[in-house]
Amino acid sequence: MSTLLEILILAAGKGTRMRSDLPKVLHKLAGKPLLRHVTDTARTMGASQTCVVYGFGGEAVPQAMADDKLTFVLQAEQHGTGHAVQQALPVLADDSVTLVLYGDVPLTRAATLQPLVTAAQAGKLGLLTVTLADPTGYGRIVRVDGQVTRIVEHKDADDAERAIREVNTGILAVPTARLKRWIGRLKNDNAQGEYYLTDIIAMAVADGVAVETHQPAHDWEVLGVNSKAQLAELERIHQGEIARALLDAGVTLADPARIDVRGTLTCGRDVSIDVNCVFEGRVELGDGVHIGANCVLRNVRIAAATKLDAFTLIDDAQIGEANKIGPFSRIRPGTKLARDVHVGNFVEIKNSQIDDGSKINHLSYVGDTTMGKKVNIGAGTITCNYDGVNKHRTVIEDEVFVGSDTQLVAPVTVGRGATLGAGTTLTKDAPAGELTLSRAKQLTIPGWQRPVKQKKEA
Repeated sequence: MSTLLEILILAAGKGTRMRSDLPKVLHKLAGKPLLRHVTDTARTMGASQTCVVYGFGGEAVPQAMADDKLTFVLQAEQHGTGHAVQQALPVLADDSVTLVLYGDVPLTRAATLQPLVTAAQAGKLGLLTVTLADPTGYGRIVRVDGQVTRIVEHKDADDAERAIREVNTGILAVPTARLKRWIGRLKNDNAQGEYYLTDIIAMAVADGVAVETHQPAHDWEVLGVNSKAQLAELERIHQGEIARALLDAGVTLADPARIDVRGTLTCGRDVSIDVNCVFEGRVELGDGVHIGANCVLRNVRIAAATKLDAFTLIDDAQIGEANKIGPFSRIRPGTKLARDVHVGNFVEIKNSQIDDGSKINHLSYVGDTTMGKKVNIGAGTITCNYDGVNKHRTVIEDEVFVGSDTQLVAPVTVGRGATLGAGTTLTKDAPAGELTLSRAKQLTIPGWQRPVKQKKEA
């Protein structure tokens, strides 16, 4: 039999209970669409082709997944899972095996699916089933002498069949040539008036094709999303699994129930993470990094021994060793902090390079700036990098001291060892080693009166 694998993902449903104009499979779990979880799993299995059957939402699904190198097939009208598969048959190779997945079942692991593929490659039908305490609503697996004979949907089942707790997940693998033959024989004489893919089980039995079943290690692997409540439930399950993996890797989590990873989080030794932190995109934390409460990190690399205090936001930046950042700091894209840099409360840094030992401790904005070593930036300092049309760069050389409430109007350079007096508005380069300041003459105006609030006329 062929070892060529093609994966077919059914993703055409409207998801009425989601109460949203967004196609159900594009709702996000852990920061990425449900469908992308499934396609990511498909990619790890080495499929020669991954085909997505879409419908509701028009071109929204192909557009959202355009970068995934997928084959898309439109199911203009939805008449059941069998009808959905039928739409994709022309693009599937006869000499392959087809693994059928669902775009709203995001957490099935490749290790769970591989035995189904192996069964199909041996000429069998591989079927994923699960045993539930409450099987209400699911198609039941009907067996005779231990062998699967058919699947009966809940609405079509009698009382004896509804007592069966082993249920169909809808996930199966089958030789494609046989799939094409069986799909052509489907009928819609059932309570829903739909073409059920699961009816091919009885056809396989009738044709003498063995049905080999496997069950997932965890029930949550086959949970689907049909409502916002179910989406939230699956989010917590998924985040719980991520938290357990982090704990097993030696990460200290103040509360495993209060962490959200919406991408990939890689941690070194002795990393600690306080509550309510969010990690988006690709985040790397070096040895001994401490993340305070309520921090948000997106596409960040943080080197060893750096400490983030509470409510720090870092986006698309590189943070060196032994830095101290926060609380209430915002580090924006394009920023690189070297070693032993201090960034304090209510400081914003954007597209800037800050060298070793420099300090920006209070209430400052540093944008489009190259800053040297051991610079001290006083409270209330800003770099005025935007002239209304273009961005300009500020250069602050080593060991500069900038007094409080200073504005540096770019483009401007402050020479090594210079001092800028408090309240300076710098519009020209400041020479190295000198004190530069710009202040209006202090005046006292005798007899000046504060304005008095006028009474409103009735």
